Amino acid sequence: MTTGLTYAQYVTQIATLAVVGESDGAFVEILPQMITYAENRIYRDLDFLFTSTTNSSYALSIGNRSLTITQGTFVVTDQINVITPYTTTNPELGTRVPCLPVTKEFLDTVYNSSSAANRGVPQYFVPFNDNVFLFGPSPDATYTVEIVGTYRPDSLSATETTTFISTYLPDLMIMASMIFVSGYQRNFGRSNDDPQMAVTYESQYKALLIGAEVEEARKKHEGSGWTSQPPAPVASPSRG
Repeated sequence: MTTGLTYAQYVTQIATLAVVGESDGAFVEILPQMITYAENRIYRDLDFLFTSTTNSSYALSIGNRSLTITQGTFVVTDQINVITPYTTTNPELGTRVPCLPVTKEFLDTVYNSSSAANRGVPQYFVPFNDNVFLFGPSPDATYTVEIVGTYRPDSLSATETTTFISTYLPDLMIMASMIFVSGYQRNFGRSNDDPQMAVTYESQYKALLIGAEVEEARKKHEGSGWTSQPPAPVASPSRG
């Protein structure tokens, strides 16, 4: 069973490694940004399976190729499905029509009119910005859309006492946090008290990251031979 970190345990360990009091004013002040740095770095370095989510609360309107969703709903949009027939709002009760991602130039060239004669079930989409998507052809009905993508979970805090990262990757989180602490303690340059501090934690972070990347790939059956198996050295002697 994995022994993770609660928020209180995390604060204690970081304070111990940084040789600073847990109640130190400056330390308490940088804690939220330290956690943000550590978590965001890990989220950007690893494509976590657990951050995948779906949202089918949005619908296209007739003749309007644009769909606006709430800012911050998704970090990355992987897939958009149009649900048919248009009277169906639950994707599980209808038929998913996957839309292919294309360029805005393609949509503007091929589907340059929203007139009734040019409408239909959307087949293509393009992100216009972080929360606006364009579709082609323009919808001929009020279709529900199912968006599949990744989201950013709540950060570790006094109220969010455990997270996926703090539970399953506490070692990686500690290393990433200590890189931030190195900057806080100004231990990045040659003339500082411990110029190797940042380098050491950075190298440990990268070493731990390799194992975490392999594990995430295995979860998605993107491991050795597109299976859930880890990379294996060539057997010796080799088979016939």
